[in-house]
Amino acid sequence: MNYRKSLLALAATVLIVSGLQAQQDEEKEKGFKKQNLFTGGSVTVSFFNHQTLLGANPHFGYKLNDFMDAGITFNYVYNGARDYLAFNDRIRQTVVGPGAFLRVYPASVIFLQGQIEHNFSNLKYYTSPGSSPSEKIKTDATSFLVGAGLAQGREKGSTTFFYISLLFDVLKNKNSPYVDVSYDPNNPAVQRIDMVPVIRAGINIGLFQHRYKREE
Repeated sequence: MNYRKSLLALAATVLIVSGLQAQQDEEKEKGFKKQNLFTGGSVTVSFFNHQTLLGANPHFGYKLNDFMDAGITFNYVYNGARDYLAFNDRIRQTVVGPGAFLRVYPASVIFLQGQIEHNFSNLKYYTSPGSSPSEKIKTDATSFLVGAGLAQGREKGSTTFFYISLLFDVLKNKNSPYVDVSYDPNNPAVQRIDMVPVIRAGINIGLFQHRYKREE
């Protein structure tokens, strides 16, 4: 657990330092600039310990400066797992919810990301393959995803680029779609919650940039 705390502390320090540096060092015009708006989205993929996670995440955001982006997102996630409570059982979970993110770019090709989400889940539990769901559960959970990624094509003055990121839900709520929950067969009350690595690949698409360049 100590290495996780150290990693989180290091990431938080870099985020704060990068943000202060961006505010102090970058000369920029104040006020809203529509050419800094961007849209886009990503796909989510993860496979971990009998679990499959697939999702889509459209987003809309604003480039705060050359070192920092912020935005809002909407999540759709499908989560399937087997051997959940007993051998050969199944769960099928669909998840939707809003979120907000912050990305900090220490370099043009590297970014750190923090993303808060509140997801609403519909879960169906199957005792065996091909059976009807024996239980249907509706839950909700807040997740805080942190991690890092690579950006291709992000340049000064541009918000259009491809990216890939690796994120982890550090809150580890048992109802989060980004964790793996395992139970002791001899004592189902005993739970183990592991963070699932979440891989997201997507694109940022700058808005109004070509129009802005023509006006210049």
